[in-house]
Amino acid sequence: MSMHSSAARRAILLTLSGIAAIPASAATTPTFSKDVAPVLFKNCSGCHRPGEIGPMPLLNYSQARPWAKSIRAAVATGTMPPWHAKAERGTFSNDRRLTTQERETIIAWADGGAPQGDPKDMPPAPAFVDGWEIGKPDVVLAMEKPFTVPASGTIEYQYIQIPTNFTEDKWIQAVEARPGARTVVHHVLVFASEPGSARAKKPFTAVIPEITPEIRKKFAEQEKKNPTTHRDPGSLVATYAPGSNAQVFEPGSAMRIKAGAVLTLQLHYTANGKATDDTSTVGLIFAKQPPVNEIKSDAFLNPLLTLPAGAQDTAVDAGIRFDEDVHVTAIFPHTHVRGKSWEYRMIYPDGRKEVVLAVPRYDFNWQTYYTFATPLAVPKGARLESTAHYDNAASNPANPDPKVEVHWGDQTWQEMQYTGITYTVDRVAKTPAQSVGGR
Repeated sequence: MSMHSSAARRAILLTLSGIAAIPASAATTPTFSKDVAPVLFKNCSGCHRPGEIGPMPLLNYSQARPWAKSIRAAVATGTMPPWHAKAERGTFSNDRRLTTQERETIIAWADGGAPQGDPKDMPPAPAFVDGWEIGKPDVVLAMEKPFTVPASGTIEYQYIQIPTNFTEDKWIQAVEARPGARTVVHHVLVFASEPGSARAKKPFTAVIPEITPEIRKKFAEQEKKNPTTHRDPGSLVATYAPGSNAQVFEPGSAMRIKAGAVLTLQLHYTANGKATDDTSTVGLIFAKQPPVNEIKSDAFLNPLLTLPAGAQDTAVDAGIRFDEDVHVTAIFPHTHVRGKSWEYRMIYPDGRKEVVLAVPRYDFNWQTYYTFATPLAVPKGARLESTAHYDNAASNPANPDPKVEVHWGDQTWQEMQYTGITYTVDRVAKTPAQSVGGR
């Protein structure tokens, strides 16, 4: 035994006693300063910082250390960072999932006692603009006065207009709808309308449900019951919903808001037991150079859904046919608390079918615009079909009342089958903007 070093002798003794020797590399526990902080700064701090949706900030060791076990559990199960689409990595540009190495680093750190390490190894904390995900907006458009959300009761959708006062067309590189009081704001949809101008024709037609005279009659009946179902305040510009992100368009692509446009905020408020004032805002960043592609945003839906009382799995379809060649840049699935999964299929003119988005674990609390890393090239005549599945059974812990038949409605205890979609139309002339900034 004299030929062995002390480390080798120790390894042999551990083996003889039934304990496997641990390689030096495996015994090295990651530290917060050197290994964990870069992962949190890259993937978590956008939400986990003061004033954002994360329940606690994770910007330094003293903030993260008390939550080490919880962070480990959320990362190990894939609960955090929240991501619900089933797709190969790289399919979506906003994929929040950690890499295998990042996940293993956090787990090993927590399992090893969550050490701080040398504070000198800490990377600089990410710089954020207070209150804005997109950075400092070029323009912030706000409600002229607060809306007081009562402590109780049902609040109908509010439609509040904000003039832009733009004297020329503006090209928007990033847009963020921001609630003033998150505790009572369920969603904000931002629309733009230009005085005296007709809305441009959509490059697609609804085919599921097919717009027949009978369907139009049903739509009219639905409209009487729920007047906001088909209200059209203009072109969709931005969306805020629980867990959603701001929209930042790739260089060379931008959304146009025309001169004299008026923004309309569709606000869905939910009482929480305390009267609360809300002043929601919209932040815009102008494109720094003339865009090549004009981003359009719209939606399609099926307002005729029926969910039988107690039914555990009801499928509801909706679909559109493209009347022009387009590139689809993002898809936004939306249901309320009974929604449990989504699937989107593209059916091409030659009969080929492709699942372009699958969300097997839809989560109402984390609603996402799934943004394609490479926009989908969609030829004229192709169809985009969606299927949402709903759980109206008592086994669904989020179900407000499994004893009732559920139909389309604005309130969270009702349901929706709604899809937001952003795209560019190939036929649109690539005309540089006359102006890219200023007001």
